[in-house]
Amino acid sequence: MDARLKIRNTKSVLFKGVVLLFAFLITIPLILILLYIIKQGAGQVNWHFLTSVPAPVGEVGGGISNALVGSLIIVGVASIIAIPVGILAGIYLSENQGTKLAYYSGLCVDILQGVPSIVVGIVVYFWVVKPLGTFSAVSGSIALAIMMLPIVIRSTEQTLKLLPPSLQEAALSLGVPYHRVILKVVIPCGFSGILSGIMLSVARIAGETAPLLFTAFGNPYLSTSITKPMQSLPLLIFNYATSPYDDWHNLAWGASFILLMFVLLLNIFTKLISRKWKIQL
Repeated sequence: MDARLKIRNTKSVLFKGVVLLFAFLITIPLILILLYIIKQGAGQVNWHFLTSVPAPVGEVGGGISNALVGSLIIVGVASIIAIPVGILAGIYLSENQGTKLAYYSGLCVDILQGVPSIVVGIVVYFWVVKPLGTFSAVSGSIALAIMMLPIVIRSTEQTLKLLPPSLQEAALSLGVPYHRVILKVVIPCGFSGILSGIMLSVARIAGETAPLLFTAFGNPYLSTSITKPMQSLPLLIFNYATSPYDDWHNLAWGASFILLMFVLLLNIFTKLISRKWKIQL
């Protein structure tokens, strides 16, 4: 009996060791990418880099202020479009489980989540860009909003499903109207989980390039008009990294570092929110 127990303990220790080994191995690519981009891009970042527009071809210097402002505007408008729609759709799916409309709506959300980003960009190009007759920031925001929707919807739905039914029952028993129960009880109780889904969706679209190639297109100048072409960090990185100029390559590395830090901080913030939410439950 002691021999069998020792064998089982040995197998358990070996299995745990293998799991820990592979858990460590999957972090190696992330660590290598982080270190390489920090090495190549951190030295390019300074105040002039962040506040200046790109220099003309052949001139040294310049910055990425147009791409920073453009990314903030495009992602901000996309969030304004996607977040209310996504939260409302998530509430419907959580409150109407088992109905045919909820089932097929959830199926469409799952399919939409698997659609390649470049396909979304092409579709929005024919839906928005061609009818308007010009590339624009708003068309890029619409493309990114479509990509945000599945994440916001599913995070809202799953968050609200985990809330105990007694919360709604208690509010309804006091005569509170159903819409006020949703707005004043259900959403506040699941706010942390919903917010984590929103942050995750923003991190997801912040580095997307393919949809913006067909919609926002890019702009070498600082533009704040959402009806005109607009630059963004992913577009700037793509254009500069594929150029034949070494100075533009350095700008691309610096922009990559800024974008990586932004996405990394958003993901860390999302994890902290999710952990706090789970503890509260």
